[in-house]
Amino acid sequence: MKLFETNRLILRNWLDRDRTLFRRINADETVMEFFPFRREAAQADKFMKLIAAGIEANGFGFAAIESKATAETVGFAGIHLTDGIPNLPDGSIEIGWRLAPEFWGKGFASEAARGWLVHGFGPLGLNRIVSFAVSSNTRSTAVMERIGLIRRVELDFDHPKVPDTHPHLKRHSFYDLSADEYALQKAN
Repeated sequence: MKLFETNRLILRNWLDRDRTLFRRINADETVMEFFPFRREAAQADKFMKLIAAGIEANGFGFAAIESKATAETVGFAGIHLTDGIPNLPDGSIEIGWRLAPEFWGKGFASEAARGWLVHGFGPLGLNRIVSFAVSSNTRSTAVMERIGLIRRVELDFDHPKVPDTHPHLKRHSFYDLSADEYALQKAN
């Protein structure tokens, strides 16, 4: 199931051939540097199956990113429902991404995320898209800024799902964008 395309990418549901890459990015120390856990193969398989079912049911989720030029899967990007975040209503829509390191620095995360903004504020008719990351995760916050999300310092928070054993991962920087702000950015 193809969700949409950008200039260089296809955003689609997961296929069995993506399993090796999905397992690798969910276990890779560099990719998962700002997460308090790594997924073993069976956990990654279960997560991939859950994401694929969600995309099938809802038409959105953490979709596979496929390079048009090489037909390689490079990672994932998408929007999903989030809950349990301070100062944020349950059911808010969060945007996120995760790519294999060999595909970093090529603009794939930004291109895929921009595609999700177009899709989210367009066909899906969303009113707001949020994003947050560990405050020291400058790679992710740089993508948030490149795609036009707005930093909301007053909404920074300590993530309640990060265990106390990882205090350096608790503080999160908060970004968001409303449909009206997005339309204004597109008009300028």
